[in-house]
Amino acid sequence: MPAQLAHFALNADDVPAARTFYEQVFGWTFTAWGPPDFYHIHTGTEEGPRVQGALQQRRELIAGKPTLTPECTFAVGDVDATAQAVVAAGGRILMERFTISGVGHLIFFEDLAGNAIGAMQYDPAD
Repeated sequence: MPAQLAHFALNADDVPAARTFYEQVFGWTFTAWGPPDFYHIHTGTEEGPRVQGALQQRRELIAGKPTLTPECTFAVGDVDATAQAVVAAGGRILMERFTISGVGHLIFFEDLAGNAIGAMQYDPAD
């Protein structure tokens, strides 16, 4: 089954200003979660189409390259098999399998164009 876009993250140097911007532009709402300056973004409604999102402090997924674009994470059935496929296709693993309790297993990789992409094997209980 093809991977589906499941999550996006926006990185910002000034998280409160970015939050206000997106509240005003898109009408999104935010809930604080986890580390300081990390928010879940609520797009759409429970009944309507939506993609899970996050607003967070800017970081470097690729060493020496601040993340200036949205991060996309795709849902996969097997994150370990995806990591193997990335390497076999010429990509590079940026973050080895990391478990987020109650969410699932996540990796980040660099594709051939230099993009940092996430792959998440979601916990089936959620």
